[in-house]
Amino acid sequence: MNWIAQKSVSVLSNPSSRYLAANTRTLASSFGPPMHAGPGHVGQQQRSSSSQGKALENPQNLPSLPVPTLKETLLKFLTTAQPHLNEEEFRRTRSLVDKFIQPGSDGETLQKLLEARGKLKSNWLAEWWLKTAYLGYRDPVVVWSSPGIVFPERKFTSQRDRLAFAAKVITASLKFKEEIDNNRIPIEKFGRSELDMQQYRKIFGTCRIPGREIDTIEFNPTSKHIAVIHRGNIFKVPVYGGSNQEEILSEEELIQQLEECTKEEKNPYPVGILTSDNRNNWGKAHDFLLADPKNRASLGETQSALFVLCLDDAVPRPAEYKTVTSHQVITGGGSHQNTGNRWYDKTVQFIVGEDGLNGLTYEHTPAEGGPIAVLTDQILKYVDSGKPPIQSRVGIYEKPTLLDFNISEDVKKCIGEAANNIDALSRNLDMDYLHFKEFGKGFIKSQKISPDSFIQIALQYTFYRLHGVPGAHYESAHTRLFVHGRTETIRSCSNDSIAFAKSMMESGSDEDRVKKLLAAINAHKDYTMQAMQGKGVDRHLLGLKLTAQENNIKVPELFSDAGYIKSSHMRLSTSQVASKYEAYMCYGPLVDNGYGCCYNPREDDMLFGISAFNSCPETSSKKFSMTLRESLIDMYKILSATGRGIKSKL
Repeated sequence: MNWIAQKSVSVLSNPSSRYLAANTRTLASSFGPPMHAGPGHVGQQQRSSSSQGKALENPQNLPSLPVPTLKETLLKFLTTAQPHLNEEEFRRTRSLVDKFIQPGSDGETLQKLLEARGKLKSNWLAEWWLKTAYLGYRDPVVVWSSPGIVFPERKFTSQRDRLAFAAKVITASLKFKEEIDNNRIPIEKFGRSELDMQQYRKIFGTCRIPGREIDTIEFNPTSKHIAVIHRGNIFKVPVYGGSNQEEILSEEELIQQLEECTKEEKNPYPVGILTSDNRNNWGKAHDFLLADPKNRASLGETQSALFVLCLDDAVPRPAEYKTVTSHQVITGGGSHQNTGNRWYDKTVQFIVGEDGLNGLTYEHTPAEGGPIAVLTDQILKYVDSGKPPIQSRVGIYEKPTLLDFNISEDVKKCIGEAANNIDALSRNLDMDYLHFKEFGKGFIKSQKISPDSFIQIALQYTFYRLHGVPGAHYESAHTRLFVHGRTETIRSCSNDSIAFAKSMMESGSDEDRVKKLLAAINAHKDYTMQAMQGKGVDRHLLGLKLTAQENNIKVPELFSDAGYIKSSHMRLSTSQVASKYEAYMCYGPLVDNGYGCCYNPREDDMLFGISAFNSCPETSSKKFSMTLRESLIDMYKILSATGRGIKSKL
């Protein structure tokens, strides 16, 4: 998933030479370590001889991301904009579209330039996307970019019990990394077509590095240590040993390593809280830290770690504890709870609270939710396997090292500002959790309906019930059918979805409602397929806009028109991240008056992580959650009333 990137596309101005020069090294390596593997696994496919550089960039010999035709994209855009416009606005948008696709128009000029770029690059969007959606985006990664995943709650009877669980998480993660490194991850497919697997190589050892104007990204896949943070103290913890430093430490040895990390008092100046601030502020603080040699060394060890383990303090337990859990995996709860116990620039941070709360947060730059969800399932499978830990010991390994920082007055001030900023952001985030137990995807599939499309239309219906207007609606579709593929937007709000929502709120027959429901579902399925094939609306329009900016061409009027603005103001930011476990992903909304909603549809139930902002009087995650439950039941009832052979717990 890449839900945040929709917010990010407006940040790029015409890049300066300084901007480009600062990123030559990073962009050259932005696709991460090369993949190489045996047939049928991550990294290699039998192919004819080609240059080594091309093989490393495209090890599976996947096709390039296509540039759709101007006409097909603009006509599709017009259809998706229509629900959000009145008649006069729609006429104007249609006029601008007609003008944009005419021969000799600015649209044709930009299209030809974009097509030329497409012929030169294996993926015409990839470098732009890395800069606009991530490295150039200056809001905090917290809430605005980094999702969290909530794992099933644990019951710890002692500190050792907690550390034993954490040791299992470490072991499972390192075993998964071994599978990646040894090319044993089977290549995922869509139908008969392979999906780009390169994101798996970027999970471990990757870190985003802050800058005052733009960030960079570094890859350290051969690191032998992790970073453990406890009460704001950061430790370098070696997790491999033996004569060649290649053996994973036993779980008992890992417990002993972690015990060493729990002896320090609470750090009054937790450097990790700086990573929660907006990127320009963090970039400034990072420069202050780099002025001291000791700090440079400590930053280097933190940033080069394979991943971060956050050993958190307990937090208050209200009745709606899942809401607290969602906050912890996204914000850490603020400066008085666990935000200082994070390093948000690391791709993966595992969270193990002393009260049994556990999960992870991940930085979105190098990978979507899919590979992270696979990692989650592998960890939970290992933890819940019931197998006793392997008792053999490596014996030869380094002990943990406390990473000291010299905190100057400038850094103290930055820490104080970061604390104030994350506290305000955390207070503003309105989280809720829905565990829908009435039915799951098994029932939906029994109706020969796509579960994802069914849920997407339920979200549309829910928004319309609450607000009485169509909600521009983002769902992420992967484009991993293509080399370096990331995401495309599924514009789930359609004329058909609104027709269905209206039919549910007006008098009429259930037969007519079901007919409209199936039409809305089919429209969503069709758009999904087009998006996965690189033929959505949003990435192509972004490419045209960035082409204009890079070539000093005036951005066409279409991009300031109500049709573009309203249909791109995604009040619903959604994605499916599936797991067979009682785990779910959650994240913040894209816009101030919007909702975030990530869901895990299991066979007999569904889990939803829902968010809004307290600062918006129009939105409420609790109201959305309650209304979504009603919407799902309403949709069940109309299917049942029309005699479609319903069998479920309802």
